[in-house]
Amino acid sequence: MYQPKPVDTSTIELPNGIANLVEKLSENSHDVWAKQRMSEGWTYGPERDDATKKHPDLVPYNDLSETEKEYDRLLSIQTIRLILSLGYEIKAK
Repeated sequence: MYQPKPVDTSTIELPNGIANLVEKLSENSHDVWAKQRMSEGWTYGPERDDATKKHPDLVPYNDLSETEKEYDRLLSIQTIRLILSLGYEIKAK
């Protein structure tokens, strides 16, 4: 049976001023997901319907509910923490 084992990044603190990066990564993740869905024939629908390939989250990132945005933010934050835990640095130009 599959047992997820993500890297423990709970001790990794995000650097100050990284909120903009988190939001940009979150929006991009949503756009990548939406583009993939659309390429598979999915379109917007007020309720998810796998049979007709309708999904309520096929909207611009800014139009998502805060709950959905938080899902994307969590993934972005965990990705940044993993990068930092592996010894990489993130610097703005």
